[in-house]
Amino acid sequence: MSGGRDGRLGVGVIGAGRVGPVIAAALAGAGHLLTGITSGSDDDRVEAILPGVPQLTADEVVRRSELVVIAVPHDQLPGLVVGLAELGAWQPGQLVLHTDAAYGARVLDPAAQRGAIPLAIHPAIVFTGASSIDLRQLAQAYAAVTAPAPVLPIAQALAVELGCEPVVVAERDRPTYAEAIATATEFSRSIVRQSSDLLSRVGIDNPGGYLSALVRSSVDHALVEGTGAGRLDGDATIDG
Repeated sequence: MSGGRDGRLGVGVIGAGRVGPVIAAALAGAGHLLTGITSGSDDDRVEAILPGVPQLTADEVVRRSELVVIAVPHDQLPGLVVGLAELGAWQPGQLVLHTDAAYGARVLDPAAQRGAIPLAIHPAIVFTGASSIDLRQLAQAYAAVTAPAPVLPIAQALAVELGCEPVVVAERDRPTYAEAIATATEFSRSIVRQSSDLLSRVGIDNPGGYLSALVRSSVDHALVEGTGAGRLDGDATIDG
């Protein structure tokens, strides 16, 4: 797998939910070529985000691609990787990247055993499925990257191409990392819902809009208090 003289890769995506098409759009924006994406529950939305990109079966995506992005629900990832291995789909030298927060690179061992290069990259945003919004969020986000040491620079470079700042998270620390992400996400949603309900009771017609600046400034303040700094500088590492 060379990716061509210009460094472009043929990128295929397994998973057509909120995450996969946006990751594909970001990589296409970085100059890579899209080979295909699997079908999902809203193929019209995928076509709008990725016009003209073929919709293929998972094994065909793997067969055509130098970089395979897997963006499927957490409980489906291990079985998918194993199933494609049993079909003999994985190729030596092929990059295989998943976007799940809780798994590191070891979940991709069935592909690695057949010569593929395993990478785990989790952009720390809440994907909406709307490409314009999500691409803007990616440009302001971190991404947790986990990979074997010799290929870690590849994972970091791909995170940068997504628009993110890469932060290395050790394999053993991915479950704790995922817990932190889930806690922040669910707590934020719960608090905003409760506050919106209370504001609605006192007659505020647009509680979401009313809370927007308050919530953002409160979160920014909490982050500064909690870390003693804003966004991390340089290549940051979380290794427990």
